[in-house]
Amino acid sequence: MLNNRQLFLQHLAVPAEVPDALEIVRAEGIFLYNVDGNKYIDLVSGVSVSNVGHRHPKVVQAIEEQLKKYMHLMVYGKYIQSPQVLLAEKLASLLPENLQSVYFVNSGSEAIEGAVKLAKRVTGKRKIIAFKNAYHGSTHGALSILGNEEMKYAYRPLLPGVSFLSFNRKEDLKKITRDAAAVVIEPVQAEAGILVPDEEYMTALRNRCNETGTLLIFDEVQMGFGRTGKLFAFEHFGIIPDILCLAKAMGGGMPIGAFVAGKEHMQTLTHHPALGHITTFGGHPVSCAAALASLEIILDEQLAEQANEKGSLFKNILEQHPKVNHIRQIGLMLAVELKKEYSIPKMVKILQKNSLIVDQFLFNDRSFRIAPPLTITEEEIALVIDKVVASLNELN
Repeated sequence: MLNNRQLFLQHLAVPAEVPDALEIVRAEGIFLYNVDGNKYIDLVSGVSVSNVGHRHPKVVQAIEEQLKKYMHLMVYGKYIQSPQVLLAEKLASLLPENLQSVYFVNSGSEAIEGAVKLAKRVTGKRKIIAFKNAYHGSTHGALSILGNEEMKYAYRPLLPGVSFLSFNRKEDLKKITRDAAAVVIEPVQAEAGILVPDEEYMTALRNRCNETGTLLIFDEVQMGFGRTGKLFAFEHFGIIPDILCLAKAMGGGMPIGAFVAGKEHMQTLTHHPALGHITTFGGHPVSCAAALASLEIILDEQLAEQANEKGSLFKNILEQHPKVNHIRQIGLMLAVELKKEYSIPKMVKILQKNSLIVDQFLFNDRSFRIAPPLTITEEEIALVIDKVVASLNELN
């Protein structure tokens, strides 16, 4: 009889070959446990999904309570479902006046797809502007605005009318013209290696979009829900997007996403044609119940407010190591850039051997990611730092 690993390699379709994949049988808090009983510290959080940790008791309780009532019912808004209503109301209470209408989907890619469609519908324009080294997902439309040719050349032709700017380069903003329906931007470029723009640049971007009648879409799929030290990353820059895309940490470990806009804009999806955007499982009641519980944990435990201090603990110590060139950090998201003579893949393997799970960035091969659950304690951070330092000392 084949074991799980053999069955995995034989039957699971995956986007890359990972012959040494870990077989995880349990997860709790910041810890992962494999089939051999080994315990790992998760410094990736499922790519910023598990902001409240794995299997937070309040999230599990919310899921169990909703399971006793109902699961999937019907799409198209035909039924009023309490988990959806409560989550949308809570999100609206935390967002500005122009972001009060929530369209639930299943993932970040779907949120981007819906946001781009909405921008075209509202403006009547077709051109979309995005950024080099940006990642927005893998579906056809999201891939079209992904800022890396290597990941998409095999799937062309993609959406027409897409152009790209350089991130945080103010002189590029003049390329935003009146024929642009939307500019799609990550307020912090994640897969480029945690690139944080200047506040002045973001203000100029907002002003340029206002001048040209272009909608500004913020992709906060990876950076939302406290990861950056604010509940939403746009709060760092003193500007407000026209459409906000959310997912990943939103569900506390369950699949859910959303794009959020003004009610007047969102109403355009209801007519000419009706059903302007539909999704069967978007806003699944169990996912919505989990998402509301997760959001309340982030607020009640002040996880966003603690994120920057926790991230700084990593940065202040690890940046002193002689093999570290630089660390880019915002909140509890860090890119540890090694000096050019050291291999990131080799470092990742050493860290895993030492019970730490980290990850590489898609568009930055000189850095590795540290992004643990926001629930990590200072004592756990001290333990992680010791292990990272020991791993750096092993690297040659």
